[in-house]
Amino acid sequence: MQAIDTLVTRRSATALTEPAPDTGALELMFASAVRAPDHGRLRPWRFLVVRGEARARFGELLAGHLARSQPASSAESLQRERDKAFRAPMIIVVAAHVNEAVKKVPPIEQTLSAGVAAGNIMLAALALGYNAMWKTGGAAYDAQVRQSLGLGPGEVIVGFLYVGTDAGKPSVPRGEWRDLVREWDGAAV
Repeated sequence: MQAIDTLVTRRSATALTEPAPDTGALELMFASAVRAPDHGRLRPWRFLVVRGEARARFGELLAGHLARSQPASSAESLQRERDKAFRAPMIIVVAAHVNEAVKKVPPIEQTLSAGVAAGNIMLAALALGYNAMWKTGGAAYDAQVRQSLGLGPGEVIVGFLYVGTDAGKPSVPRGEWRDLVREWDGAAV
């Protein structure tokens, strides 16, 4: 697939199934991720691969977060939360290691770099014949979830990338890009 084709046809998957990317594909996806812009060469990206039986444990983390944040959650709601871990055969947790001591690179730039890395993973997955969906939700911002995943205090989750083989219907096309662009002539608005 040509790079421009990947860029202009990318869409989030609506359903994912086996197979997940193999070792070679996963290596290419991570090689693409670390090509993200990186002000100060801080390499702020962290990646955790969750697959196989670890998905059940990941589902327990999601359900645990729901139980803590919404104590009145029903058993059915907790099970739906656990089942999210099985949306795809592989989950890649993308985190930013934010180094507050580096004043010339604000935390937002470090976090955005990890976001671009996540986007590169998704584009590489598509180019390699797979697809992905990017999810967050409250669990992504929960300190206990971060700690359970082995992330430190300076690390923030930017997304849970669910990765596998596309098995769903194409998602609704996005609106026209022209509606989002204007040219600034230098005059104050």
